[in-house]
Amino acid sequence: MKRIAFYLGVLLIAMSSVFTTNAQSVLDAEDDNNFNNFYSRTLTGQKKAMPYAYLRENDVVWETAIWRTIDMREKFNQYLYFPNDQTRSTQGRINLTNTSMNAFKDGLIEVFEDDDMKIPKDYESLSSVLHKSRIIHIAEFDEYGEEMEGRDTTVYEEFNPEDVLSVRLKEYWYIDKQDTRQKVRIVAMALVYNDCKDRDGERVCGTVDLFWVPMNDMRVRNVLVTHKCYDENNSNGERTYDDVFISRYFDSSVTRESNRFNSTVGSYLTGTDAIVESQNIENKVFDIESDMWEY
Repeated sequence: MKRIAFYLGVLLIAMSSVFTTNAQSVLDAEDDNNFNNFYSRTLTGQKKAMPYAYLRENDVVWETAIWRTIDMREKFNQYLYFPNDQTRSTQGRINLTNTSMNAFKDGLIEVFEDDDMKIPKDYESLSSVLHKSRIIHIAEFDEYGEEMEGRDTTVYEEFNPEDVLSVRLKEYWYIDKQDTRQKVRIVAMALVYNDCKDRDGERVCGTVDLFWVPMNDMRVRNVLVTHKCYDENNSNGERTYDDVFISRYFDSSVTRESNRFNSTVGSYLTGTDAIVESQNIENKVFDIESDMWEY
């Protein structure tokens, strides 16, 4: 009986400590002025990315490099683009552009000039390019309504995340002879900025790669894994930006493959022909695995 009473006493002490801990966590949540949520949301912020499995050079029997573009304006990809206005209530969500830009600004990740990722890029030099200025002409009129000579003034334009409309990826498709399977590894990502300038009295727009992010860098993946994506079926879904790229949960089009001329599809085809060629490259890569087998 004494032994039973001892165990019961230990159990009661343990249960009281659990209740105290739970009560304390509720009090802590209230003390943190967490008025927008009804429970403490900490799981995603504490996540760490899972390192890729080690791959030996001798196990890669075939590989090819593919470049593709994700248009974030497409309906399927819009969860990467929105919300682009961080000044409004976004339920704690941050889009892919602001997630990358904030990490770059805070020094959490390292970025590069191009997809070779040999020339680092610093935030100050990028800011000087993004925060542009242009001269506009302001017409002036006299008291009789006649147009006068007018004057020129300088207008300063700050970087707008809404102008980042697409993402470029560089990836390697390869066959691992250990399990004779075709696999893919995304090695770099670029934010593509819609850059507009005044030229000969006209507004001309083009695309510019802001910077390239090494996607096999654990610093980058640890940033992406702590930011959730919007899930239409469950606002508390567990999919993060790291999960998106690993599971390839996006719609995209191939813009380039490894070739002797180092050329893109758009450099030799346009319109419908370019779309067909992009799909042909996609199909050719997918067929490599099935073509390995002989019957």
